Amino acid sequence: MFARWAPKNQMCVPAYAWGMDTLMQRLDLRGTVLETTDLAHALPRAALDTSKAADQVAPILKRVREEGAPALYDLAEKFDRVRPASLRVPAQAIADALVNLDPKIREALEMSIAHNRMGHTQQLPAPAQVQIIPGGTVSQRWIPVERVGLYVPGGLAVYPSSVVMNVACAQVAGVESIALASPPQSEFGGLPHPTILAACALLGVDEVWAIGGAQAIGSFAYGVTDGDDVLKPVDVVTGPGNIFVAAAKRLVQGTVGIDAEAGTTEIAILADSSAHPAFVAADLISQAEHDPAAASVLVTSSEELADEVEAEIKVQAQATTHTERILTALSGPQSGIVLVDDVEDGLTVVNAYGAEHLEVQTLNSRDDALKVKNAGAIFVGSYTPVPLGDYIAGSNHVLPTGGTARFASGLNVMQYLRSQQVVEYTAEALDQLSDKLNTLAIAENLPAHGQAALIRRTAAKDGE
Repeated sequence: MFARWAPKNQMCVPAYAWGMDTLMQRLDLRGTVLETTDLAHALPRAALDTSKAADQVAPILKRVREEGAPALYDLAEKFDRVRPASLRVPAQAIADALVNLDPKIREALEMSIAHNRMGHTQQLPAPAQVQIIPGGTVSQRWIPVERVGLYVPGGLAVYPSSVVMNVACAQVAGVESIALASPPQSEFGGLPHPTILAACALLGVDEVWAIGGAQAIGSFAYGVTDGDDVLKPVDVVTGPGNIFVAAAKRLVQGTVGIDAEAGTTEIAILADSSAHPAFVAADLISQAEHDPAAASVLVTSSEELADEVEAEIKVQAQATTHTERILTALSGPQSGIVLVDDVEDGLTVVNAYGAEHLEVQTLNSRDDALKVKNAGAIFVGSYTPVPLGDYIAGSNHVLPTGGTARFASGLNVMQYLRSQQVVEYTAEALDQLSDKLNTLAIAENLPAHGQAALIRRTAAKDGE
């Protein structure tokens, strides 16, 4: 049975309840007034304590900064259980990886690259100029950073898609110097996974480093010399990773720019009785497959749909490869089914949740999606599953997690661009504004500011 709730005019901090045969915990918000502040604390959420991880990461970054390459070899042995022959991946290994790539995988990656280049091109801002007064203009231009470091994790899966997402975005932004790091793999002789290397080859990235985890982020920030190979410091670091990668990003921010402190993957699905239970179940499972700590949340106005989805999950999860991992994630405290009175209340819930990935599978999914304010990316309708965006839709899959979609964006070209204003005034235009400029300068007790304009008026009168 579900927990009982406060009357409709009162919001309480809800409790979770399990039915006799439920896999996922259920949060019944029917009959309550939904307050965003309460929801933020009550909804299931994957834990991400970057502060504690930062305490463990700080000594690693210190070693990388002070010891350089020797520390990186030691850390590879400790964390990756292999000592690579070299930190820089040889050009021949990258070329060989592409030669040996399964043709079907190559074809799929090539399509993903093409789609992502198209999708990111529409993000490029246009330069602009405005005339403030006759003879006085302010121009806006966008300049790419000179060099970026892109991180691609190892771990429970292989992520050539993350190579595509990071590199295509940076290339469309106009970044000229790209370094990519991915953990060394013991089964591949201390090289990153060959599919990662093949994706780099397809994208024209030839600077690849066999460095994983927090130490890779430190290497990007501080630079490393290993014999004749030099990893020059970068301007911006992007890419997904575990909690230690996120913590390392936090600690080097300011030395370099970062995209975000990404946490464990999460999906929320807003669905009503029109949704297809098998589709919803498959999509919840797809993200649970990433990690036992992954968050999968269904928000629905239909208790019948909730029951049908759970029944589907039990069947589908047993038929896939990572059954234990999936069931652990779906039954964990970070996942659950949230019951609401109607779709409008569901929208309140998903806006409070701010999911990394949000699917909208409702009768009026397109209109409902337009009402969503907080989500990393929105997938509209029954035929737009999150994995489409993970690989080949043309959107980016590096997205804000842990509710940070309230203020953060997914990876896009703006992460690699700087806004720069160019101001140009003629003598006549400056003269028109000099008196008011001087008035404001005196009001702030900065008379030399005013004099910088007035001296030019005097010089103009003297014919200088």
